[in-house]
Amino acid sequence: MRRSGSGRRLLAVLLFGLAGCAGIPDTVRSLPDEDIAVELVDTPFFAQDRYQCGPAALATALVASDAKVSLEGIERKVYIPGRKGSLQFEMLAATRTSDRMPYLLDKSLAAIVAELEAGRPVVVLQNLGLSWIPRWHYAVVVGIDGNDDRVVLRSGTDSRRITPIDLFLRTWARSDFWAMSVIRPGEMPAIVDRARYFDAVVGLEQAGMAESAALAWQAALDAWPDNPTALFGLGNARLILEDYAAAEEAYLAMLAVRPGFAAAHNNLAFTLAKQGRFQAALEEISRGLEQATDQLLVDELIDTRAMIELELKNTAEGLRPTD
Repeated sequence: MRRSGSGRRLLAVLLFGLAGCAGIPDTVRSLPDEDIAVELVDTPFFAQDRYQCGPAALATALVASDAKVSLEGIERKVYIPGRKGSLQFEMLAATRTSDRMPYLLDKSLAAIVAELEAGRPVVVLQNLGLSWIPRWHYAVVVGIDGNDDRVVLRSGTDSRRITPIDLFLRTWARSDFWAMSVIRPGEMPAIVDRARYFDAVVGLEQAGMAESAALAWQAALDAWPDNPTALFGLGNARLILEDYAAAEEAYLAMLAVRPGFAAAHNNLAFTLAKQGRFQAALEEISRGLEQATDQLLVDELIDTRAMIELELKNTAEGLRPTD
């Protein structure tokens, strides 16, 4: 029987899709030890219903981190009926509101191995179809065995799906190697990129998880002592928590390593005012105005000064300070 031209093209595409991993960079596929064998056998398993791999995968990683969550609760947060699935944005947001920090890993098997060795399973996004007929799927990596050339997944309805490393890499590559670890507040990723870690902590702050953010900033300072970004972040988290003495200490430490940082002068002034130290607060505003060059920051400093002056006036007149 004669094959049509379109049939030959389809066959060529399928053969290309089944070819080896020649397109996978060595930086992605290389293992830290070719004989590595690690598996987190106690990782929980949640079998997914149709289209609901996102909630099942995220619940697996969250429960493994001792987060107090349920599959049903996670499903309400991340499952989008209209899309019949879950977007990465919802997966990250639901992790934060579960009092955990989502951390996007380096694009490498080595980064996954490092997280497994630290006791944390890794959520990955795969395309189990083809680039032009995608079938997106979240799974949880719980093991990698270099000797047997396999990855162990909690996936779909399989509590222990064994996948050859090359096949895993092909399906993972189609998501641009998206992988996420669930970090307890105060812990650090096994392989950490400082800028990416700071972005992750800011995400916690924006989700309203100030206590967790404070723990994460302190962990950053343990790793990078006197880092001005971490000191400023810790001060902000402590300020939100109304721990004014700790916030003051962090801002002063930040200004010691980054003198003249106008935003820190502003926040320190606010912190001092909350402790009733109005004159010291106004002095910090003056220092900040001497340094500020951005008009928005100048306006913020002026607004803070007006608030402090009003607080000072009310206190002098025996009135209740404004909130």
